[in-house]
Amino acid sequence: MNFVAEFRKFIARGNVLDLAIGVVIGAAFGKIVTSLTESIIMPLIGWVFGDVDFSNYFWRLGSVPEGYDGALTNYAELKEAGVAMIGYGEFLTQLVNFLIIAFALFMLLRTVNRVIDEVQELASETEESATTDAVTTDPQLDVLKKILAELRSDGGNKGGAAGGSAGGPAPAAS
Repeated sequence: MNFVAEFRKFIARGNVLDLAIGVVIGAAFGKIVTSLTESIIMPLIGWVFGDVDFSNYFWRLGSVPEGYDGALTNYAELKEAGVAMIGYGEFLTQLVNFLIIAFALFMLLRTVNRVIDEVQELASETEESATTDAVTTDPQLDVLKKILAELRSDGGNKGGAAGGSAGGPAPAAS
């Protein structure tokens, strides 16, 4: 098998395609969260604290170079002029982004776990899951459960090598 054919086979697997779709959806979700944070949440926080622009929250560590005529409160201009600073406003914005994404993923995982628990509870309460639409299981599992129940009720003596050892012939009657 040549390299291209092997690569096509790898890409065509469901797991790789699912992962690719997840990455694309995650990137789009990240853009939505960034927009929500920068356009709605951070301005509200800034309004509450009296400053609308978190990007200009910084600590100046170095001196301003001679000849600098920009504002001493503008982070971008000071950074361009080469002033050493710690810009914690951007960090706060990214921290809020992270918390929003973490909370959304937590809520999604919590919902998925609840649905899985409900399905497992329904499956344990249902004798034949193949006849119940609420529980999605393999019908072969129900057949195996019936066979196991019959074997247990008959003591394992029905059909097969009754009275014999595993793999050996049954003892002859005298």
